[in-house]
Amino acid sequence: MEIWLNQSSTDDFILLGIFSHSSTDTVLFSVVMIVFTVALCGNVLLIFLIYLDPRLHTPMYFFLNQLSLMDLMLVCTNVPKMAVNFLSGSKSISFVGCGIQIGFLVSLVGSEGLLLGLMAYDRYVAISHPLHYPILMNQKVCLQIVGSSWAFGIIDGLVQMVVVMTFPYCGLRVVNHFFCELLSLLKLVCIDTSVFEKVVFVCCVFMLLFPFSIIIASYARILGAVLHLRSTQSRKKALATCSSHLTAVSLFYGTAMFTYLRPQQYRTPSHDKVVSVFYTVLTPMINPLIYSLRNQEVMGALRKGLDHCRIGSQH
Repeated sequence: MEIWLNQSSTDDFILLGIFSHSSTDTVLFSVVMIVFTVALCGNVLLIFLIYLDPRLHTPMYFFLNQLSLMDLMLVCTNVPKMAVNFLSGSKSISFVGCGIQIGFLVSLVGSEGLLLGLMAYDRYVAISHPLHYPILMNQKVCLQIVGSSWAFGIIDGLVQMVVVMTFPYCGLRVVNHFFCELLSLLKLVCIDTSVFEKVVFVCCVFMLLFPFSIIIASYARILGAVLHLRSTQSRKKALATCSSHLTAVSLFYGTAMFTYLRPQQYRTPSHDKVVSVFYTVLTPMINPLIYSLRNQEVMGALRKGLDHCRIGSQH
């Protein structure tokens, strides 16, 4: 920590950002801020609905509650600082602030990836073993699933943050990104980081492909179980419960894999910035929308809450 404080007292990082002050970029910045506001409100609302409505106190909604919390923290890690820098004209971020951004981002992306994978297992159990579902997905198992997701992500984030922030940095410390992105920061290090970059790549492969393999295996089993259902209505209901999760998985894993598993020779700062907006801003906004608008139970809880507010205002 002493090394961090010594460096931060003299050297800040400069974030080049994603927007200039042209009229087009000002409009794009406004769009990003609208998306940020929707993501903020949507995830907070979903967390409150799940907490307040007893009908939503089930394993699936417990996981969804944690997913919304992760999305809420993820969208608040980078966007507020980006907005402050854009509006103030300042591009700097402190050394400690940069380290905190890296730690939070890596932890949350890792935790969310694992949780999405384990949520697929929950859907498999619910559809393939409905009678044993309350036993197989009891409170202890749910807490273990959520706890392991948070733990793996946080450990990964802390290790990468500490290692990256103990590297010596030289030059102007200009980061070609709108937040302290790990791979962009490594380009500014004065020593050879090839070994660490390989370790980071292996970690990314594990944190993305391990839960993704759980998703593939779970949905292969789910598809087999659905095809054996005799009732067409049962098939539709089973597929409907999975469609929201599959949409969230496609968005998250598509952008994360494109960012972290792409060969280095195909990486460009402009592409990295655009893709980062998808998984740090757009996905956290879309998740609560697809899980609420396409879910009758959540919409029912929302209508119930609005009715209570309406009745309360009349009195």
